[in-house]
Amino acid sequence: MYEAELVQIWKYIITDSQIKVLFVSKPEIYEKIKDFPKDIPTLKHIFVIEAEGEHSMAALEKMGAAKPVPPQHPKSDDIAELIYTSGTTGNPKGVLLSHGNFTSNSLAGIKMYPELKTNEALSLAILPWAHSYGQTAELFAMINLGGAMGLAESASTIVNDIVQVEPTFLIAVPRVFNRIYDGLWNKMNKEGGLAKTLFVMGVEAAKRKRELAAQGQSDFMTNIKFILANKIVFQKIRERLGGRLMGSMSGSAAMNPEIAQFFFDVGVPIYDCYGLTETSPAAAMNASFDYRLGSVGKTIDKVKIVIDKSVVEEGATDGEVIVYGPNVMKGYHNRPEDTKASMTPDGGFRTGDRGRLDKDGFLFITGRIKEQYKLENGKFCFPTALEEEICLVSFVQQAVIYGLNRPYNICIIVPDFDVLLHYAKEKGLPADIKTLVERQDIIDMVGEAITSQLKGKFGGYEIPQKFLLLPEPFSVDGGTLTQTLKLKRNIVLAKLKDQIEALYKK
Repeated sequence: MYEAELVQIWKYIITDSQIKVLFVSKPEIYEKIKDFPKDIPTLKHIFVIEAEGEHSMAALEKMGAAKPVPPQHPKSDDIAELIYTSGTTGNPKGVLLSHGNFTSNSLAGIKMYPELKTNEALSLAILPWAHSYGQTAELFAMINLGGAMGLAESASTIVNDIVQVEPTFLIAVPRVFNRIYDGLWNKMNKEGGLAKTLFVMGVEAAKRKRELAAQGQSDFMTNIKFILANKIVFQKIRERLGGRLMGSMSGSAAMNPEIAQFFFDVGVPIYDCYGLTETSPAAAMNASFDYRLGSVGKTIDKVKIVIDKSVVEEGATDGEVIVYGPNVMKGYHNRPEDTKASMTPDGGFRTGDRGRLDKDGFLFITGRIKEQYKLENGKFCFPTALEEEICLVSFVQQAVIYGLNRPYNICIIVPDFDVLLHYAKEKGLPADIKTLVERQDIIDMVGEAITSQLKGKFGGYEIPQKFLLLPEPFSVDGGTLTQTLKLKRNIVLAKLKDQIEALYKK
């Protein structure tokens, strides 16, 4: 379980899983849960790792040294773990995952990156290991490879941690790269002058070089510009990422193709993958030797994906992604009805995600079946794609699109506060976030930037017509993000119900 979690969620998981022994990281957390055994009859023992005394990890180790217990050798189908889903739409569900689930998944993932076997495999652990992505892709894979892991101190120190650890490979989520990308552009916009000129020249030259290469062509001046930018600008970016990165895997959400292409051009390729807790988690993955930007790759070894078009609107080119293979969970703990609803009769897992397979077998995720909605005019909207594009606007940190059964879409925005304050300073406006997000001129300015970003890429009916700017970000502590930083859409909309209604009344 996550340390930064609500006490009632801990209690729910401990009760539902019926565990007998609980390990707690430190005394501060123990104080919050020490009375749990009174209410949870199955909980018999609590041990504190960073403590001394009778109920400490050290005391348990002494008992083990005095009377060793022989090792156990599990079968492939034996349950290894219960990992509880993020609970974006209700109480978390305990996913029953076997030793075979994890082993097959980790070994299949390693096959996609053969260079890790021949080079020093070193990662910086950014993701929590209470989540299947961090566990399988990093913890289990690095152990299998005989690699090493540096531990990120916190989310706010990742940039400095990368420089210190000098990883050769990163297991991360799009948000990490989005922040680096935004930070680079914001820095260049502030510095201006020669630094920005060289940066822009490099970005444009890389793009042109790539386009020409796709046509089997080359251009002398474009190559010279790229060589200069690579030596002067891109090399510094690589050094700020530790200087040894061969690449990175990104999951949990789709990378924006524009940002992914930028990092490829810089020399730090980012490979999108796809999966869920229920699939241990990987189902599809871009490989270092076989990738397609914008996709989440091909199915991994021993896994099959089927697209079910029967559950979407007639004429659609995509459908629900169904996963088959040794990575598919054994079911949900104590939830036979949920298990039955999520599985096909022949053993496939219904992901709830919409997707399509191209002619070469690359999977493209197109949305969530439950998150799509119709506007008042009957046209479908897929909010995730809009939100990802909106987050490319420099003023935007987080975005939520809403318009279910409404005449038009509205957009809830968490601004990039540093960028907004810099803009306010330039314009002689108050340096106060709460004041700024309520000013109509600021709302209009951000709205115009978003509209400009979306035009030509989305239908006019999809582009939001009203905007709400928030003074605080969505967060885990605030209950609007899961532990893996996924948006709890229903909770956000419920909390902002009155403000949303006010936008439609204006």
